[in-house]
Amino acid sequence: MFTLPQKDFSAPTTCLGPTCLQDLGSSHGDDLEGECSRKLDQKLPELPGVGDSAMLSPDTSYLSSRGRMIKWFWDSAEEGYRTYHMDEYDENKNPSLSQSDMQRVEPSLLQYADWRGHLFLREEVAKFLSFYCKSPAPLRPENVVVLNGGASLFSALATVLCEAGEAFLIPTPYYGAITQHVCLYGNVRLACVYLDSEVTGLDTRPFQLTVEKLEMALREAHSEGVKVKGLILINPQNPLGDIYSPEELQEYLVFAKRHKLHVIVDEVYMLSVFEESAGYRSVLSLERLPDPQRTHVMWATSKDFGMSGLRFGTLYTENQDVATAVASLCRYHGLSGLVQYQMAQLLRDRDWINQVYLPENHARLKAAHTYVSEELRALGIPFLSRGAGFFIWVDLRKYLPKGTFEEEMLLWRRFLDNRVLLSFGKAFECKEPGWFRFVFSDQAHRLCLGEQPAFPAQPSLWLLLVCPHPPGHQCQLAPHFPFPGMQRVRQVLAGKSQVAEDPPSSQSQEPSDQRR
Repeated sequence: MFTLPQKDFSAPTTCLGPTCLQDLGSSHGDDLEGECSRKLDQKLPELPGVGDSAMLSPDTSYLSSRGRMIKWFWDSAEEGYRTYHMDEYDENKNPSLSQSDMQRVEPSLLQYADWRGHLFLREEVAKFLSFYCKSPAPLRPENVVVLNGGASLFSALATVLCEAGEAFLIPTPYYGAITQHVCLYGNVRLACVYLDSEVTGLDTRPFQLTVEKLEMALREAHSEGVKVKGLILINPQNPLGDIYSPEELQEYLVFAKRHKLHVIVDEVYMLSVFEESAGYRSVLSLERLPDPQRTHVMWATSKDFGMSGLRFGTLYTENQDVATAVASLCRYHGLSGLVQYQMAQLLRDRDWINQVYLPENHARLKAAHTYVSEELRALGIPFLSRGAGFFIWVDLRKYLPKGTFEEEMLLWRRFLDNRVLLSFGKAFECKEPGWFRFVFSDQAHRLCLGEQPAFPAQPSLWLLLVCPHPPGHQCQLAPHFPFPGMQRVRQVLAGKSQVAEDPPSSQSQEPSDQRR
């Protein structure tokens, strides 16, 4: 039993800045910006009764000061309980604490477990990732931490890797919820690497990330007095659907090593690549990571298995300091024992995943994607598509007369009023107004409405739903009754299609070769 010191240990007010929360009121932004110029106090508090600050692992240079504090609680305060749990007394099964078959599944699931996750689950995760990531050597369960979803992973990593006010580089457009996970939770900023739809220089595709652009964004952050601690990569990318080639991944990782940056690789869509020609490779498949101690890989079941409500995410990192610090935060972000058991059962069922689930899921995704792609082509709308994920990045710039974000919001509102829920580009920090993310995935029974159109009198908001039939199938619904989602898209755009000229020869048309 110990107590924290009475001295003030409240977190300092820090700046999230325009690169993180652009929509905050200006008065708040001014106050927070002023705080950014203050040097953060790096001194760790004394903890009476358990030792002094020298015990707080000063050599764990990969962690922020609060990360070292979090890890310290694991190393010291939790040590006794961990030792007890490894060989817990049981009057029936383990009276002498020596039997090897002491564990019973049901009781153990109802007790506190290793905060990294039950060993049986971490072993299954390691095997699962080894197989599907095609790692050159088996991945190890001691490098696995399980949390309640990808959001918690981002929040925990931001907290243990960065001081408040420091930043991650992140290419745009990117999944906008990361702003909440990183900025609002950990007071960590996002320094955007802005990418363009126009293909220039040595680029071969729209919105292409290059090392040169990373270097430029890093220099800009430094010029503004922002310390950058890491780089966030999403592969396959959301919302672009882009897939980084192994060569590109190596270049980004070498860049990060050169600047001693952590790299968080979010691979939450790795099993949702439905075009074989896309050539997806996990970062864990690379023969040699340039800086394995600063490379941290995320995956979750929310997308690939359509189980976002179950809240399961996993981190794989060879850095034991980072793994331990994140695991300590699992006190707030852990999974129940019952969920861990269910997840282990799912992940070990390789036959069902390989022979039933993935083939069927990929076929449905491809059919849905094909339907929406053909509809967009018929409307003359440019779009990007790489054969991965649940979405298409669509160029609606010609429907914005002045090309402003205000018009983008108005167009989004028109879609919403017609009960079509899309995501507008500003939410992904796209610097060009007029780009929208169309989601095309949904359950089959919601997609096929039968012989007659069936619109409820007060329908709820529709996602962009699509015909689930395979390519080449002549859907009886489509010729006479256009699919509800696309029908409503047509209705919205019909009222706006003549108000603006088409943009100059767009470079954002679907590329002819999807392999990189």
